[in-house]
Amino acid sequence: MSNQSDLVFDALGDPMRRRIVERLRHGPSPVGELAAALPVGRPAVSKHLKVLEGAGLVEHRSVGTRNLYALAPPGFAALQRWLVAHWDTTLDAFAAHIEAAHIEAAHLERKQR
Repeated sequence: MSNQSDLVFDALGDPMRRRIVERLRHGPSPVGELAAALPVGRPAVSKHLKVLEGAGLVEHRSVGTRNLYALAPPGFAALQRWLVAHWDTTLDAFAAHIEAAHIEAAHLERKQR
């Protein structure tokens, strides 16, 4: 796994961070609004956002006195590439397993005749 993939999976390994990502799917949000919708306080949300930002999944920009947090598409593109690469390998292995099972079943059927 690449260092970026490690950071992404480590960040998303925490259920509260996944909930924050789910909330940000609806658009940018300040820390206070995120915290109001979650069972943790603003300091905890800020710490989770820092981890998500470090993994490249979240970005922030200052608007007046507020920091707005939003999903960072490039971080999710890296995650998608990792998943697709592993999913293709898994599907190939599954297809080979099914083919081998069909060959074995046909062989057993011929033996029983």
